[in-house]
Amino acid sequence: MAGHHRQPRDPAGPEPVLTGPGPRWGDPHLWGDHNLAKAARVHPVIWGDMPASSNFQEAIREAQSSALVGPNVVNKALPYVGGGMVLTAAGVLGGMETMASIGYSTFKGLSLVAIIPWFILFFVAQNAANKANNGTALPLMATFSLLTGFTLTGLVVQAIAVAGAASIGIAALATGLTFAVASVFGRRMSDSVGQALTSVVSLGLMGLMLAMVGIFIGSFFIPDLYQGTNLFIAGFGTVLFVGMAFVDFYTMPRMYRDDQYLAGALGMYLTYINLFVFVLRLIIALQGGGRRD
Repeated sequence: MAGHHRQPRDPAGPEPVLTGPGPRWGDPHLWGDHNLAKAARVHPVIWGDMPASSNFQEAIREAQSSALVGPNVVNKALPYVGGGMVLTAAGVLGGMETMASIGYSTFKGLSLVAIIPWFILFFVAQNAANKANNGTALPLMATFSLLTGFTLTGLVVQAIAVAGAASIGIAALATGLTFAVASVFGRRMSDSVGQALTSVVSLGLMGLMLAMVGIFIGSFFIPDLYQGTNLFIAGFGTVLFVGMAFVDFYTMPRMYRDDQYLAGALGMYLTYINLFVFVLRLIIALQGGGRRD
């Protein structure tokens, strides 16, 4: 379903001004649950974890220029971000029906296998969107959103079991409120504030990725390590992706042309999916249910 993926501007367009730090990544599944990715701008998230992209640095460097490359790209991208979220919800519902019919153990294996086409879809869709090949990118992104929901089913089911169905509504509400606030204040950030926040979030994402990888490896030697650090990781990830939500509104018009609205939509979609996942993980951890099966 992953800073955000930013690709160098088209050779036919103006030369980008590169004067700042780096990339990001993302993904919504825990090292056993869910993690989303944002490649070329991939952020880490949680299913198990998705990768953070090294292109985040390049994205930040391009964003250092105060000139707007795509003044209307945010408004053109937002409907597709919303559509992606709706398709993700449909994917979760489909995943829950599948789990009920084939059983949890079989579904768990199936969802792990689904991560392979999920990654492939992401990179192919991102490549098409960055080239403004929107006719090709749109159906790929729609399929990617559905598959993201399918792979997040296990996390959603865990949250319902641990904290009740209301936890899903709380996570969705928190994500929606963040979007509303970020859409107002993120667009109005000055260059100094926007660039500083982008740099801080970039460093935080890289730190989060390293921590998650370290915990994943360390949990093989210290069985309780994952459970003991889950609350910290969930809280830290939530804060980072709240910051990322503001960064998106600042950087998108500085990194994408107006005809690259689907590339911007894909990056923003991954930010909010990641935020939703981390909030859900935080709720689970606070309820004492952050144990891996």
